Amino acid sequence: MEPWVVALLEAAIEFSWYLWPLLLAAAFFAGLVDAVAGGGGLIQVPALFAAYPEAQPANLLGTNKVSAIGGTINAARKYLRYVKLPWAMIVPAIVAGFVGALLGANAVSTFPAEPIRKALPFLLFFLLIYTFFQPSLGQNHRPAQHSHLLQLKGVGLGLVIGFYDGFFGPGTGSFLLFGFVRFFHFDFLHASAATKLVNVSTNLAAIAMLGGLGKISWALGLAMMVANIAGSHFGSRLAIKHGSSFVRKAFLFFVSALILKSGWDAYLSH
Repeated sequence: MEPWVVALLEAAIEFSWYLWPLLLAAAFFAGLVDAVAGGGGLIQVPALFAAYPEAQPANLLGTNKVSAIGGTINAARKYLRYVKLPWAMIVPAIVAGFVGALLGANAVSTFPAEPIRKALPFLLFFLLIYTFFQPSLGQNHRPAQHSHLLQLKGVGLGLVIGFYDGFFGPGTGSFLLFGFVRFFHFDFLHASAATKLVNVSTNLAAIAMLGGLGKISWALGLAMMVANIAGSHFGSRLAIKHGSSFVRKAFLFFVSALILKSGWDAYLSH
């Protein structure tokens, strides 16, 4: 029997089959949520950790990235059929996101993630309040004119959020979405499309790093990827059909949920 077949069978045995239907359902809803406003990890990562509390965290996080990248690519593909993006700014952000995520993943073994975990609810609360009290934010698409400064902003956004995604991760899509709306004057629909492209890059970097270390359960990750893609299909259709106003409301709702979840994890769960 081929070695890769043996590896898949061993992974399937390790990650019990009877838990898979629950994880596939979680992956579906994670894909739906992530396609609209980011934050799908709020559903998928806790589901993996609840299902396999004894598994190595790096293995579960790597498996999550495999699942998430499929839905993210699918959502990006659907968005790009309906929106046009300024590629001169987006491409530097994509490349910088990949580099930032590699640096972040490499830093995990050196620096503690606890300070970021403690700060996350407050950072998300700032995003929520700022967006809530700026009702016109992200309603109109008025991208800034192309310039070298704009490209540098894209590189900065990609590096910072990419590093965060590789190092810790929760809320990456929400941070990217806010960044494209606030600093590049995108509406929420165009910002969602740009977010998906950068998120594909950061996920790919994490998969390359964790896969090289043997920290991914490929059988479970690929099965969840199929469900995640199905969810992203419905989520992106909702966003495209209902427009930026719908995405803004979804963003506010899911950031609120992420504040509660991250606050509970950081301060109350111990």
